[in-house]
Amino acid sequence: MATDVPVRPADDAAFSGPPLPFRPVLPDLGPSTRLRRVIGIREDVLDWVPEERPRYTRYGAIVVNTALLAGVSMGLALATIRAELPFVVVVVVAVCWFWVILALDSWLVASTHGVPARNPLRVLLPRLVISLLLSIFIAEPLLFQIFDKEIRQEIAVGNERKVADYRGMLVSCNPADGTSTTGRPACQDYQLKVPGSPAELNEQIKANAAQTNDLQTQVDRINKTLSGKNTIANRECDSSKWIRYAGGGRDVTETCKRARDDRDAYNSTSHIKKYQGQLADLVEKGQTLAAKKDLVANAYQPLLQRAIDTKTRQRAAALDSDGLLTRAHGLEGVAWSDWYAGLVFVVLHLLLVAIDAMPVLAKLMSGCTTYDRLLTTRFDASRKMHAEELEVQHACAVMEYEERRHRVEQETTDRMRRLEHDYGLAQAERSVRLRAELDARAARILRGTRS
Repeated sequence: MATDVPVRPADDAAFSGPPLPFRPVLPDLGPSTRLRRVIGIREDVLDWVPEERPRYTRYGAIVVNTALLAGVSMGLALATIRAELPFVVVVVVAVCWFWVILALDSWLVASTHGVPARNPLRVLLPRLVISLLLSIFIAEPLLFQIFDKEIRQEIAVGNERKVADYRGMLVSCNPADGTSTTGRPACQDYQLKVPGSPAELNEQIKANAAQTNDLQTQVDRINKTLSGKNTIANRECDSSKWIRYAGGGRDVTETCKRARDDRDAYNSTSHIKKYQGQLADLVEKGQTLAAKKDLVANAYQPLLQRAIDTKTRQRAAALDSDGLLTRAHGLEGVAWSDWYAGLVFVVLHLLLVAIDAMPVLAKLMSGCTTYDRLLTTRFDASRKMHAEELEVQHACAVMEYEERRHRVEQETTDRMRRLEHDYGLAQAERSVRLRAELDARAARILRGTRS
């Protein structure tokens, strides 16, 4: 009959040997398990969904590649910023940073396995923020290397501009004629102390000029008064006003004599001669100081120029050209120099950040997988088994407690019975001793009565 005909011939090679299990499949013992172990994959769970082995193998490769990129970025940063460090130190620090990033990314990914499908963002978003922060720190040294030539040129131009501005302030705040600039707030940090400055000599010239002007004013006032008194004396002593005597002689009037005496007295008390001598000395001193100023200015200008050159060289040597912040500012200048450079910078920066944040981004894009559902089911089963185990342990503990309590009750009852028995025996012994003592006393009384 038709039911007796086998579906396949008995000697079909496809049915030779023991059948392989469909689920779970045989464990994978290849090198890909090491990549999956990096992100915390349970191979016994993944054996139930072997179709997802390639996904998580590449997931582990992404984490390892991100850590390698971080190690290379740190090595490049140290080699650029701290060029004096030995190569061995750079390699050790890069390896340590590779391990730190690998551990962090491994935790970030491993902690997302088994995320419930109903609310994955609550779990993934904080990890995505941490991953983005790490990716920004990793991407910056790589950008420094990509734009290294432009950054160095920008830093060089900026340093030249700073040195030129600094030299301009030194020249502006230290005039060649020695004029003081202490009244200018902008020159507070740019004033130089150069020996032989004509500033003090200028002050002496100003003081001498002021003193000369004051003394000249005083001399002019005295001369004006003296000239007035002399005019009065000449008018009063004019020959037309003389007195004629009867014998034919003539003489000046008393008013003339008083005018002359007043003029001579004022000429003596005003010390006009002394003031005129002092004024001549001050004029001569001013001429001497003016001549000396030219000599001092000629000697001061080379000294001032030398001091400005020294300060400028020191400023140029103090400017940083390889520091982290300096290169960051240089990269900013390069990036925003024009719109196309800014576009390239933004796109490249976002690309590096996306690559560095790919471990969490990949989880966010892939969503909840079958492996996650199986792992969640195992978690639920483990929680239930743990709860049941706790209930069993609690029941066993309660029964053990009841057993110990019953044993204690029985032992207490036995001890109470033994105590009552011992107490009864003691009472009987006391009664026997008392009766014997009473019999002995009664016998003595009887023997005493008979005698």
